[in-house]
Amino acid sequence: MRIERWDGDRIRARADGLAALLTDTVASGASVGFLAPLGHAEAVAWWRERAGAATAGRLAVWAALDVTDRVTGTVGLDFPGKPNSRHRAELVKLMVHRCARGQGLGRRLLSTAERAAAADGRTLLHLDTETGSPAERLYRSAGWTVAGTIPDYAVSPAGELRPTTLYYKRLDGRPGV
Repeated sequence: MRIERWDGDRIRARADGLAALLTDTVASGASVGFLAPLGHAEAVAWWRERAGAATAGRLAVWAALDVTDRVTGTVGLDFPGKPNSRHRAELVKLMVHRCARGQGLGRRLLSTAERAAAADGRTLLHLDTETGSPAERLYRSAGWTVAGTIPDYAVSPAGELRPTTLYYKRLDGRPGV
């Protein structure tokens, strides 16, 4: 598998493959902001909206591609636009297709985003994920720190209210709180 950073034009051009990944992720029960069933056209439209943010520099997106050039994973960094927050970014949409899970791809995508954020001068990353999800094991094992849990934060793809755990990671070597 190879991992590439995609600009807005590439995201638009490959929106169909990105949408296939997103619909698979939602269908497998991952809480990434959508309810099941997620239609392909809705997923394509969502990715095309993200392309504008990537072109404007507010979002960085990496895609993992298998040997057939199929999108098997993504991760993004959402950069805040406020002057007092330029030292941080939010990790968003870390997704791995069901066919590629259990092979370390999620960790590779996470490491790619962390290295890129540090190279860009970011010293703090944060994210949220569904409490009790498999993603929590990944974040904890990669050195992310739990900041807290919010009950009934998001509706799962199945329509149930679920808690969300907030995480952060310092990239400047300082310990967490």
